[in-house]
Amino acid sequence: MLVFCLASVAAPAVFASDLTAAQIAEKNVAARGGLEAWRTVNSMTLSGEMEAGGKTDAKLPFVLSMKRPQKSRLEIRFRDQTAVQVYDGKRGWKVRPFLDRNDVEPFTAAEAKSAAAAAELDGPLIDYAKKGTKVELLGMESVEGKNTYKLRLTKKGGEKQNLWVDASSFLEAKIDGEPRKLDGRMHKVAVFYRDYKTVNGLTVPHTFETVVVGVKQTHKMTIQTVAVNRPLEDTMFGKPQLAFAQAPTAAR
Repeated sequence: MLVFCLASVAAPAVFASDLTAAQIAEKNVAARGGLEAWRTVNSMTLSGEMEAGGKTDAKLPFVLSMKRPQKSRLEIRFRDQTAVQVYDGKRGWKVRPFLDRNDVEPFTAAEAKSAAAAAELDGPLIDYAKKGTKVELLGMESVEGKNTYKLRLTKKGGEKQNLWVDASSFLEAKIDGEPRKLDGRMHKVAVFYRDYKTVNGLTVPHTFETVVVGVKQTHKMTIQTVAVNRPLEDTMFGKPQLAFAQAPTAAR
């Protein structure tokens, strides 16, 4: 489930850890509600508001639906139009009417890669070994004034990603996002997790903020409702039909 600059993006490691990477991951899983609880989750639907970006202060309603193993559908409402981004686990499509892009466009290779990572509904440390992810501890850093464990995740395909876990709560505090190309050069991206709440025994962040290094403006998503194991048909994750793409879903 798809950040910001209120924290140190690259603070030096200044603390020693008495825990191993595996122990930190285990404590994170427990803090999130436990492995068995997450294994019963087949789908999750998040709804709320996201900042429109640019010079406007508008907040756009959205619904993000996720289904195992890696299916996702994001709908964003703006001026009575609905933008749709869909990923079926292998391929993705998008419809962006408020950019005058009314055709169904396929994801680029970069977008499909990003969607595959974002469609992971349970988080990077839940069943990480089963997913083929290796975890190592790099040290400790301060994030937004809190001590955190800095972990290096190496995914099954060899991709590497840093994750910061709060040393007190053992909940995720920050994670590397997909780098973005702006003004002809790549910028690092970080996503911050905040405002954790318990839903059906699962601990879920309700605020995500994205920070692009070197860019003043951040992007925030606020979750208002979380539905666990709501029935979701596989067809809603397929290539959008234009008439259907503009219609609100039942999840709304």
